[in-house]
Amino acid sequence: MTQLKKLLENSKHTIAFTGAGVSTLSGIRDFRGKGGFYTSDYNGFQVEDLLSLPLFVKDPSYFYKWAGEFVYVLDSFEPSVVHRVLATMEQKGLLHSLYTQNIDLLHTKAGSKKVYELHGSPKSHYCMNCKTTASYEEVEPLVQQGKMPTCESCGKVMKPDIIFYGENLNQQLLQQADQDFSKADLVLALGSSLTVQPVASLPMVTVYQGGHLVIVNAQKTPLDSYATLTFNDLENTFTELESWLI
Repeated sequence: MTQLKKLLENSKHTIAFTGAGVSTLSGIRDFRGKGGFYTSDYNGFQVEDLLSLPLFVKDPSYFYKWAGEFVYVLDSFEPSVVHRVLATMEQKGLLHSLYTQNIDLLHTKAGSKKVYELHGSPKSHYCMNCKTTASYEEVEPLVQQGKMPTCESCGKVMKPDIIFYGENLNQQLLQQADQDFSKADLVLALGSSLTVQPVASLPMVTVYQGGHLVIVNAQKTPLDSYATLTFNDLENTFTELESWLI
């Protein structure tokens, strides 16, 4: 931990890169870890299918039935120690920006301002037909009632602004991330399996420019050999960092 604190103190440009593991501490189910979404099906469908654009276009009810249990219940979850510490680090000038693979809005709820959601977010929804929009707050109660959100203008079912399989990532955001990671002295890769491309390669942009990579994840990742430091317990690591920051 002493070495991690020194890296944080000496870095002029630190970026956090977060995955589902940071939110399991809040009670949200993991994706690729033990007992995660991808380790079991849902009523005969794999998660990749439920989050695929072709199935959504064909019949969005499958997504909304699944998402009613996992996506449209976010108000019941609170930020974990990781979310809190990252927000504090930003406030103290120790964190330049935060890129997340998560769609649970907990980084924003914890107080982080410079949050970039690489896989999109359910905070907004849009009509694929006429582009009319709706907020998470408008859609959540409908889904909880077993309904699908429909466009007030044309009546079509609305889609959350989450990047589904079969959709391209936001190229402007990816370009921004590539530039940001290339300037970083230090990247904290937290709770991510570092396997979902292309975003999983972003920490290596920093490594190739001579910066440090610190990985905190319960399982081993493909980038462990490139890391300056690795830890396997997010809660312990960030509880200690929280004490250090106070």
